[in-house]
Amino acid sequence: MVRAADHAYEVLRAGILDGSFGPGERLGESELADATGTSRTPVREALRRLEAEGLVEVAPHRGARVTNWTRADVAEIYDLRLILESFAAERAATRVTDADVTRLRELSAAMEAAAAPGEDRDLELLARLNTEFHMLIRTAADSPRLLTMLGAVVQMPLVLTTFHRYAESELARSAAHHRDLVDALEARDARWAQSAMRAHVAAAKSSLLRSLPPTPDDV
Repeated sequence: MVRAADHAYEVLRAGILDGSFGPGERLGESELADATGTSRTPVREALRRLEAEGLVEVAPHRGARVTNWTRADVAEIYDLRLILESFAAERAATRVTDADVTRLRELSAAMEAAAAPGEDRDLELLARLNTEFHMLIRTAADSPRLLTMLGAVVQMPLVLTTFHRYAESELARSAAHHRDLVDALEARDARWAQSAMRAHVAAAKSSLLRSLPPTPDDV
């Protein structure tokens, strides 16, 4: 049986990631208890977990709010991702299986199809496939500590619905990076895989920062 706190956590986390709770939105315990069908105690525990993940900010006497990331936050998060994900790709290159490579190539092709211009474009599907693609690489790296560290820095791009902010050229570039990553992993070339992932994350950072409005901390 699912604990009330776990249920509240899953509902609230899903609501933040799908945009139901927007950046900066106040999260009242009473209202959340009603929304999750629980009481305030499990909601409070769920908010603590979400705070630890960086999805929620809790201020004394002011309550909880969905984290509102600044451009500086985005830059820092992507710099951390660049280091961690390129290391994961480097490790994965010497540990990945043939089945992993086959699945990565399938995902790469499916992502290109989902991002193709036209009425069948599905950026939500693209995001889900992209998550599976990167998680497969992280898992192949065979480092539980690395997985934990990456888990702390991959939430923010989901909240900001990254692919909706991409220009056509940026979607095409992302697809090319995915193909390059699969080729590097298939070749079991650690240096190539690391380089390909660094380029991929750096380009994603540039795309997202370009799409965000200036904030006071940029001055």
